Amino acid sequence: MTQYGRFAMVYDQLMEDMPYAEWLGFARESWSRYGMPKTVVDLGCGTGSLSIPLARSGFDVYGIDLSADMLSVARSKWDESPQQAIRPRVGAIRWLQQDMREWELAEPVDAVISFCDCMNYLTEEADIESAFRATYAALKPGGSFLFDMHPPSQLIRYAEEQPFVLDERDIAYIWTCDFEESRCQIEHHLTIFARERDAAFYRFEETHLQRAYSPDWIEGALRKAGFHTVDRYADFKLQPASGSSERLFFAAIK
Repeated sequence: MTQYGRFAMVYDQLMEDMPYAEWLGFARESWSRYGMPKTVVDLGCGTGSLSIPLARSGFDVYGIDLSADMLSVARSKWDESPQQAIRPRVGAIRWLQQDMREWELAEPVDAVISFCDCMNYLTEEADIESAFRATYAALKPGGSFLFDMHPPSQLIRYAEEQPFVLDERDIAYIWTCDFEESRCQIEHHLTIFARERDAAFYRFEETHLQRAYSPDWIEGALRKAGFHTVDRYADFKLQPASGSSERLFFAAIK
């Protein structure tokens, strides 16, 4: 198993406290304002923790991620989950391994989401612009693009508050950060200890690089890509951002 494959296998354990319900709630509230979709792309879908509940509630979903290991976990979760829903119709999922900077589909879709600060992993302005162009091209007219990003202030907080430690029965980590102020870029270093089936722990290292951008620059890049409406929100609500906001949310309409 590759190192990233090991990370994929423990990803859901590490992320079990993430606010998936709030991301889904923000998407639904936004779609009530901008138009309810039938087809949705989950860009940077990871292990499918948003794709799967969307499909189970009736949407047809494309789960797109660069990591084959993450997609393998997502497929297993979908195949093993009960295919019933509150709604009478369960949507379909297609899992696709693509780069968010140049992804494409055979037919346009109604909506694209990209949550859990996926866009912060694009550390060059040209990569952000490329992802926005690809997303614009894949949307139907009137389609919505919803995503969140950590603002510069949040990356600074990470640098100031580190190190972070997790110590649970089956998994533990030590997380440190190096911050590059000139680029507002942070490098996360994780040493992870995960319990195997034989009860022994194995150790592996993970490094993740993120960059924060000026919200004004992000809005300008969206408009440059062709989006005619760009609205900004914060912290999972359709409300304006403040200096203490941990997550910025953007809603861009084609």
